[in-house]
Amino acid sequence: MRKEMFAGGEFYHIYNRGVDKRAIFLDKFDYERFLQGMREFNSVDPIGSIYENSFLKDKPKRKEKPLVSFVAYCINPNHFHFILEQVSPKGIEKFMQRLGMGYAKYFNNKNKRSGTLFQGKFKAKHIDSNEYLLHLSVYVNLNFKVHKLGHSVSKSSWGKYKNGKFENNVSINDRAVLDQFDNFDDYKKFAESSLTDILERKEMYKKLEEVLIDD
Repeated sequence: MRKEMFAGGEFYHIYNRGVDKRAIFLDKFDYERFLQGMREFNSVDPIGSIYENSFLKDKPKRKEKPLVSFVAYCINPNHFHFILEQVSPKGIEKFMQRLGMGYAKYFNNKNKRSGTLFQGKFKAKHIDSNEYLLHLSVYVNLNFKVHKLGHSVSKSSWGKYKNGKFENNVSINDRAVLDQFDNFDDYKKFAESSLTDILERKEMYKKLEEVLIDD
């Protein structure tokens, strides 16, 4: 049982990575399947198996009410980050359980493996201030730059913030962040400044670790 109690209308940083830091997205099909899970499992009504549903001629009708609202996301080869707002009771727990179990089953079947795929249960931190929300939105949206990854091996909601389009068909509530700026250019300037601070801190921590190891 989780220690976290997720409250309706609150924002949370949700993240996890592959067990032993292993890659969990190996090709474009893995990214597409995970993104599909982000879309289809985000429903009050359970949908069952995405794989089994793909063979149905008549898709089961379900309520459109979501479990969570995505503020931002990034998917990298061995980990992912979400900023989620809980919009239905126990929405985060239900959504993450469905997404994690569904993707692990797909990945294990595809790669003829068994066992745990993710490094334990997903991690969660309550976003308890607006400042935290704004800076975290940059960290998540531009996570591919934090890790110096190309778009071919990373997916994020940055495009939705930049041009207003639903990239990867994932609905994003960017208004929670962008409504606090006069326009996107203002947010972009904030993001670039915040990213610089993030990269500088990352380099500082790296150097500190090297000093500690040398000692």
